[in-house]
Amino acid sequence: MLLTGKTAVISGAASPRGIGLATARLFARHGARVAILDLDGEAAAAAAASLGEGHAGFACDVTDAAACAKAANAAIELFGAIDILVNNAGITQPLKLMDIGAHDWEAVLNVNLRGVLLLSQALVPHMRSRRCGSIACMSSVSAQRGGGIFGGPHYSAAKAGVLGLAKAMARELGPDGIRVNCVAPGLIQTDITGGKLTDQRKQEIVKDIPLGRLGEPEDVAGAFLFLASDLSAYITGAVIDVNGGMLIHG
Repeated sequence: MLLTGKTAVISGAASPRGIGLATARLFARHGARVAILDLDGEAAAAAAASLGEGHAGFACDVTDAAACAKAANAAIELFGAIDILVNNAGITQPLKLMDIGAHDWEAVLNVNLRGVLLLSQALVPHMRSRRCGSIACMSSVSAQRGGGIFGGPHYSAAKAGVLGLAKAMARELGPDGIRVNCVAPGLIQTDITGGKLTDQRKQEIVKDIPLGRLGEPEDVAGAFLFLASDLSAYITGAVIDVNGGMLIHG
């Protein structure tokens, strides 16, 4: 098992068909104790209970610095130490450029980008004190190709911001023994995409994917497991594409 004796905090991980919970399950199977954070505290606790004994769920609004600090401190107090942070929480809106209002912009940027900053700030001092830690952040193929299927330009901007923020964090925190990396998924079949794609549209999308299928949450969870484990001990500031070849860089 790759994470025996490790502890992890994963944000936005209570959704039954989400990447966060798939990651939590995989981490638990590899020996980690997991703290699930979610806006819905009851859902977070239920998701943690579904992993078995030794895990916990906490309510956390990642756009609120005080809430992030409270959840981080609760996890540290419970587990004694936190080795891994997965900044997974995110929202999307399928809006066109001219339809994006101030509220839309703030909502998407706050959760997807500001949330990464605030939750990382809540745990970095603890990781620095231990001179170790792995932080993995959720970006998206839409940040790299300039638009996605469900996310508008503000979503692409937020996820591109995550790439820049994570690389800057990796550069700053490397001397403290803390690694920071990103995962950039393509179209993954989660609750966000569930029921919103017709069979015909799925077939059209799959035609442009070399591996010939849409992604599953477990595909992304595997990348997060790699980044959380010692298999990636000399990797920081990297971006792992998980898109079946949808975006092959030249």
